[in-house]
Amino acid sequence: MNELIEFLIQPYQTASTFNILLEFLAAFFGVISVFYARKENILVYPTGIISTAIYVYLLSQWSLYGDLIINVYYTLMSIYGWYMWSKIIDNQQSHITISRTNTKDKLLATAIFIFTSAFVIIVYRHYDVMPSHLGFLESFNYAVKQLTSGNMEDFRSATPFLDTFTTGIFFAAMWLMANKKIENWTLWIIGNIVSIPLYFVKGYGFTGIQYTIFLILAILAYISWSKKIEEQDKKIQNA
Repeated sequence: MNELIEFLIQPYQTASTFNILLEFLAAFFGVISVFYARKENILVYPTGIISTAIYVYLLSQWSLYGDLIINVYYTLMSIYGWYMWSKIIDNQQSHITISRTNTKDKLLATAIFIFTSAFVIIVYRHYDVMPSHLGFLESFNYAVKQLTSGNMEDFRSATPFLDTFTTGIFFAAMWLMANKKIENWTLWIIGNIVSIPLYFVKGYGFTGIQYTIFLILAILAYISWSKKIEEQDKKIQNA
């Protein structure tokens, strides 16, 4: 237990007070953003932009390029989502409502996941962040072996493979959220489950705690949005 605690706090022993404070603020605004998303409050976007903008700077310092790409995309999609959530869509002065994905939405979300994952793999292989000499099946077997060895250093060496997965799934989730599709929360839940141990292993405790809170809020948000969809359906049936 003591070794685990020492492992988690080790990065902060050499980090500057300024960067530690920035990570705390980024995590704080990230949690506030997800809280607003659960409430279907448009403040999800300005608070989210503050968080992701800080993370873009921090991740550039930490050389975590996959996560940096995610947060640049988050910032851009937050601007898009802010526009989508605030625009008037008809003559009744209403905004887009929470809905479920149709076939087109599912196909587009899948395409975003595949394209993003492939792009991250190309970048990681180019910069030798992950082995570039391995084929697809070899890479998969290597990642599974490292992740299940029980050795913390082996697990850490496999984090680029998990980064690839989380980057793809979060890109798709962010697009679905911008369009108020309830399935965005399913993707956030899956991605957060993977990201929690990932950030603790990387040594970024505040961010690991942030993603733990994200997971709880995502589950609560899915329940909340499901109830709103049921209410909308009842109104349509009674109209």
